[in-house]
Amino acid sequence: MAIARILVVEDESIVAKDLQKRLVDLGYNVVGTASSGEDAVSKTGLLLPDLVLMDVKLQGELDGIQAAEQIVQRHGIAVIYLTAYADHDTLKRASITSPFGYIVKPFEERELHTTIEMALLRQELERK
Repeated sequence: MAIARILVVEDESIVAKDLQKRLVDLGYNVVGTASSGEDAVSKTGLLLPDLVLMDVKLQGELDGIQAAEQIVQRHGIAVIYLTAYADHDTLKRASITSPFGYIVKPFEERELHTTIEMALLRQELERK
């Protein structure tokens, strides 16, 4: 199987860089980063990653859930939320986008790796 191509969507640059390093260390190819929902939608269309790791709270007009909805509708690309928000309302809104995972910060690297692998497998099976 080819190395998974991942787009990181995170508006805090330090967190984005740390996440990018972790992903590379786990053997993934980070094809880019985005700090706003609009940028995430645009870069997804240009880069066509295998997976998008999406924060819920972002800069710009679109939050992560709205951006994920557009990404899924336009490109059918798997989205995993990676966020500090786990309240009922946020979870309910996020569930409408049929995410391939929901990881609450702070997270363990093992949890990140497992969730990504399961999402990639699910996406592959759904495409078949």
